Amino acid sequence: MATNILPMANLNLELDCKTIHDSLGSLSHLIPSLSRLNQSQRQQLRQTYEAVYGEDLISHLQRYEAEVSSVKCSALSLWMLNPHDRDATFAVEALRQDDTNFKALVEIFVGRKSSHILLIKQAYLKRFRRNLDQDIIYLDPPHPFQKILVALAASHEAHQVDTSQHISKCDARRLYETGEGGSGAIDEAVVLEILSKRSIPQLKLTFLSYKHIYGHDYTKSLKRGNNPEFLKALLLVVKCICHPANYYAKALFKGTQGATIDKGTLVRTLISRAEIDMDEIKRVFKQKYEKELGDVIYQSIPSGDFRDFLVALATRTTPSTQEY
Repeated sequence: MATNILPMANLNLELDCKTIHDSLGSLSHLIPSLSRLNQSQRQQLRQTYEAVYGEDLISHLQRYEAEVSSVKCSALSLWMLNPHDRDATFAVEALRQDDTNFKALVEIFVGRKSSHILLIKQAYLKRFRRNLDQDIIYLDPPHPFQKILVALAASHEAHQVDTSQHISKCDARRLYETGEGGSGAIDEAVVLEILSKRSIPQLKLTFLSYKHIYGHDYTKSLKRGNNPEFLKALLLVVKCICHPANYYAKALFKGTQGATIDKGTLVRTLISRAEIDMDEIKRVFKQKYEKELGDVIYQSIPSGDFRDFLVALATRTTPSTQEY
């Protein structure tokens, strides 16, 4: 059953803080209410906790996590963070992995507004004493995703706010003429130039224009080229831009399949999209897989607070705000 956001009148922040402070090992009964708090309410809970106990709630959760290796508390602490601090954490985790998680980075640069990207970079610098753009540029070994991510980072700094039908049609024709309408091979330089100069909404409009003008998705043209790895990376980026709900529904489904559950993808997706488009993602998920997202998570993960928390996030009902 879907759970709605808790009205402010129903909140008892001091009692919740006391429960968290006194018994982190038994938060089960708090999970339903914590998962229903919106961003503003979660910040009020943090402020109340610090006022009462003189400590940041995030620090308290992270200390307990370190003591007991609790995935549950890790997810809870991410849920309580400000969106830009959370994305900075997702970014540094993606970059620190032996096999860089480029998907996580793409989701940040594609799925956030430019104003939020600036806050992420500031939070990354403050929290980790590193420059996010530089960390991406100097990844070793080099990867085709790097070129695309650098272009997307530039687009957030240079693009116009308003979208233009005229620009979208011109860009669509240029992509066609330097791709399948020409030699057939994708011109990486042209693609990267367009990615670096257009906003995400403008890019989405360009890909829609491409389909309108040429009768098929741009993704269908990504079949030939000298760099198949670049094409695979570009394909993922275009799908994330054009059909985010479908992209995330597929990621969630894949994350629950197989012998090893992809906890990172589940936590990142459920938390980061909870107040953006999770209701639409759940609708697409059910349409594609004929199952409710909450039911799939419940059946895929062993019983415990971690499963309960993810199921609670998957079944909450939130108006889509596109706030990030």
